[in-house]
Amino acid sequence: MLTPLFSAAMDPQRGERELQLLLTPTTITPLDGATLHAPRPPASSPSDQPQLDLSLSISIGPPTTAQAAEAAGAAADHHQQSKKVAAADVEALKRQTAEQARMASAERAYAERVMELARRELELAEREFARARAIWERARGEVEKVERVKAMAARRIAAGSAAAALEITCHACMQRFHP
Repeated sequence: MLTPLFSAAMDPQRGERELQLLLTPTTITPLDGATLHAPRPPASSPSDQPQLDLSLSISIGPPTTAQAAEAAGAAADHHQQSKKVAAADVEALKRQTAEQARMASAERAYAERVMELARRELELAEREFARARAIWERARGEVEKVERVKAMAARRIAAGSAAAALEITCHACMQRFHP
C-alpha cells in the first residue's frame, strides 16, 4: 500500500512554491483488517510489471515562459479547432437553410397549382350550374305551356261538347266532358 507524502519546494528566483505528491510504500498495520485477511498475490519480478511515474507537482504563482508558451500553443490549437468546428457548423446550417428554402418553394409551387386547379373546377361548376338552371327554366316554361294547352283543350272540349252533351242522357258520362 502506498501513502501520499507532500513536499513543498520554493524557487527563490521566481517566488514560486511547488507542491509535490510523492507516493511511498507503507507497512501493513494490524488495524487494517481487510489487508490482514486478503491473500497476497504471488511475488513477481520487477521486469513483469510496468514502471509508472507517479510524481505530481502543483505550482503556485505566475507560469514560466515555457509553460506560458505551451498554454498559448494549446489555446491557439483549441482556437483553431473551435474555428473549424464553427465553420463546419455554419456550412451545415447553410445547407440546412438552403434545403428548407428549396422545400418551401416546392410546397409553395404545389399549393399554387392546387389553387389553380380548384379555381378551374369552381369556374366549371359555375358554368354547369348556369347551364342546369337554363335547362330547368326551359323545362318549366314547357310545362307551363303544356298546362295552358291542356286547359284550352279542356275548355274547347267543354264548349264544343255542350251540344254533344245534350245528346248524352247519362249524367256520369256528361261529367267526363265537363271538368
